[in-house]
Order: sequence, then C-alpha cells, then structure tokens
Amino acid sequence: MNFISYIVNHVKINESALITINETLVVQLISFLIFLFLINRIMFRPLCNAMQQREKHIDGLTNGINNSKTQLVKMNKELQIHEAEAIKEASQRKDSLEEDGTRHANEIIEKARKEIQGLKEESQQYIDAQIKQARTSLKKESENLAVKIIEKILDRGMAQ
Repeated sequence: MNFISYIVNHVKINESALITINETLVVQLISFLIFLFLINRIMFRPLCNAMQQREKHIDGLTNGINNSKTQLVKMNKELQIHEAEAIKEASQRKDSLEEDGTRHANEIIEKARKEIQGLKEESQQYIDAQIKQARTSLKKESENLAVKIIEKILDRGMAQ
C-alpha cells in the first residue's frame, strides 16, 4: 500500500486522462487479485490436475499397449515354435503311418502270393489229375477203338 500511496501523492493526476489513479484502481486491483486467486483455486488447479491424470492415464494405456505388443510378439514366436514342432511331429507321424501301411501292404501281398501259389499248386495238381485221368480214359478208348478196328479189318479179311 505504500507504493500506491506514493503513486497517488507524487504523480500528477490529469483529469482529462482516460484512466485516473485513485482508490477505485486499488479496489479493482485487489478485486482482480482475489479473482486470480479464486480462479486459480477453482479452475486452473483442478484443470491441471485433470490434465495430469489424463496424461498419467494415457501413459498407462501407452505402456499397456506396448506391453501387449511385446506379449503379442512373444506369443507369435511361441506360436511359430509350437507350429514348427506340430508340423515336425505330424511329418514324423505321417512317415510312421506310411511305413506301417507299406509294411502291412507288403504282408498282405506276401500272404496273397502264398495263397496264389497254393491255389496254383492245387490247380496244377487238379489239372495233372484230370490229364492223367483223360490219358487213361483216352488210352482205354484208343485200345477199344484199335481192337474194334482190328476186328473189323480181320472180319473183312477173313470174310473175303
């Protein structure tokens, strides 16, 4: 207040000026300072606090996103490793199944060959028996036929 009273006492006040320095200026200055204090308390501090909280929240979200990205990268790597293992295991199982199938097919083929060989031998024995039977029957028929032919020739030869 000392400064204001000095200004009021020592400065020449011109009545025709737009702004006059008097008690209303001091009251307006005090009112403005009170207004600044109140607006700082009521608006600026809560606004700054809200902005800081939002920044913290955004930083937290950013950190969460970054953490999620790193976890995603790790999961992708693990997934690729598991996928490679699964492909390798599937390939091994496929090879094993192919080997088992080939072995089983070879066993079936060998069994079929043995059956075919048995049937072939059986058929050959049957054919041989049929040929033998046919030969004996042909031999008997040819002997009978030869005897009849001889008898006919002899009967004719004797009859003449």
